[in-house]
Amino acid sequence: MTGALVARLADGRLHLQHGPIDVILGAAGTPAAVAAGERAVAARFTVLLAELAAELPALRSPAPVRVHGPVAQAMAAAVAPHAAVFVTPMAAVAGAVADALVAAFVAGAADGAPGGLRHVHANNGGDIALHLEPGEVLRAAIAARPGLPDRIRIASEDPVRGIATSGWGGRSLSLGIADAVTVLAGSAAAADAAATLIANAVDLPGHPAVARRPARDIQADSDLGDRPVTVGVGPLGPEMRAQALARGLAVAEGMRARGLIVAAALFLQGDTVATGGASVLPQSG
Repeated sequence: MTGALVARLADGRLHLQHGPIDVILGAAGTPAAVAAGERAVAARFTVLLAELAAELPALRSPAPVRVHGPVAQAMAAAVAPHAAVFVTPMAAVAGAVADALVAAFVAGAADGAPGGLRHVHANNGGDIALHLEPGEVLRAAIAARPGLPDRIRIASEDPVRGIATSGWGGRSLSLGIADAVTVLAGSAAAADAAATLIANAVDLPGHPAVARRPARDIQADSDLGDRPVTVGVGPLGPEMRAQALARGLAVAEGMRARGLIVAAALFLQGDTVATGGASVLPQSG
């Protein structure tokens, strides 16, 4: 494994890559604040993967677990409310890493140029952490039905600081059949864990149109072990799509009732259901 890479993209954003971590980070503010934040986030990033690797056995174990590093603890905390079902802290790894990088940037900017930062966001493979100063707004692209707008708007006064998407065709393995589940929550780690579990719940157990394989056959070190993960979904009729989405929606609404998420949108073969109202549905403009 090569060392941590911190590079500047042509548009001014930072690209941070180390092993499986691949982050695009953008910020706005005074030059001094942004420069100070970038120095801080680069320093934090160079040691982050090693911290996680040192606790990997525990992080791949079912919740609840005891871990020590700050990012590992954030992962464990994000999945702890869901320990009634099988889940490991790895369900929150991408979001927790994004949260940690944003926190490092904000702290560095505050030390180097107090009051100069406007906003910062870190996109870790589609799981996004954000910091918004008062009056700031972020627009993010999400999965949407064909022909619908694919942007959501998050304002500083909204209780959302994390966006995550999960589904069977993404970079992570899924037990369900959702094309995508996008979750808005108070942190990226919380959104990441919730999106994983809601996507797992969008399912039609035993349906012949769904192909599955043991997780270890696809990723030898998967935290899912021999659990069957989805590798293909054939065309489904409207009743089957509605049934699968209803399973996931029930889980999402339960999380929202407990205050674990702000909103969620679930997508399956052109159909969409949501909880949380307009805050998660794609908008024009």
